[in-house]
Amino acid sequence: MSDVAKITVNRVLLLLVVLTLLAVALPFINYAPNRLVSGEGRQLWEIWPATIWMLTGAGCALFTLCFVPGKRGSVLTLIVAQTLFIIMLWGVGRAATQLAQEGSPLALLFSGTFDNLSLLKEYTNRQDVFDAALVQHLMLLAGTVLPALAIGLPLGVWCYFSASRQGPVFTVLNVIQTIPSVALFGLLIAPLAGLVKQFPWLATFGVAGTGMTPALIALVLYALLPLVRGVVAGLNQVPRDALESARAMGMSSGQRFRHVQLPLALPVFLRSLRVVMVQTVGMAVVAALIGAGGFGALVFQGLLSSAIDLVLLGVIPVIALAVVIDALFDLGIAFLKGATDD
Repeated sequence: MSDVAKITVNRVLLLLVVLTLLAVALPFINYAPNRLVSGEGRQLWEIWPATIWMLTGAGCALFTLCFVPGKRGSVLTLIVAQTLFIIMLWGVGRAATQLAQEGSPLALLFSGTFDNLSLLKEYTNRQDVFDAALVQHLMLLAGTVLPALAIGLPLGVWCYFSASRQGPVFTVLNVIQTIPSVALFGLLIAPLAGLVKQFPWLATFGVAGTGMTPALIALVLYALLPLVRGVVAGLNQVPRDALESARAMGMSSGQRFRHVQLPLALPVFLRSLRVVMVQTVGMAVVAALIGAGGFGALVFQGLLSSAIDLVLLGVIPVIALAVVIDALFDLGIAFLKGATDD
């Protein structure tokens, strides 16, 4: 009796393929003369009929790859998905150009493929505001991570050397983490405003009840829990054999900490730092409610004026920034683990 080869199915990819096929039936773009009008949904193949054949071919290829196991299937899936994304991006730009302009082909050629997308028009009209929001968002990120590191690293090491300290410290940090961000921002407004009223010279350093100061304080408080836990977890997972070997070599406690424990704990700590940075990038959006600026200001302006393109102008850079930070940390951790294994 011959053995029948077992067919493996990538269920996640299969689900994504089914969802993609269902999404194809939805309008691909929304055409409106301006952002005050709700607009009319258009299918992509209504503007460019060849798109349906390309999407069908890509869908069939992805469906076939659901049954290709191993690394080869993952690589081929990534190639097909990236190709499909490029086709869709080019198609929506072409559709926007055809719907928005009627003129000579030469004028359309030099007009730019994506210039007629409402998102790009919004960026053109608000480029200075966008650049200022980017700088403010990066300032919020740096102003949160640096103080959090200065507080969280020593606090984590202090908790590691005494288990009795971990309970009270983690209890306080857990309570802070459960407070909604908007509530914490609001709780800080009155004390800071009263502090500035009592000591007016603090205003010269930028301290105020609203703006960057309460935002940075709240974001630093939120960042402490993952940082402290990362330090403690990283130091706890250092193998005892490594510590015993270092002790047998005559290393002092300080030398063991610097040359053995810290290098081995670094990958775990970097994962915690990655969580902190990605979390801060997202939470900084909410800080715009108290005047901290950043991309959150664009998001809330768009929500108040019912301008979806303005909301996307603030949301997409936040997502891109978080993805880039996550990818950079992944590369750094992989490189560090490879160097440690060697």
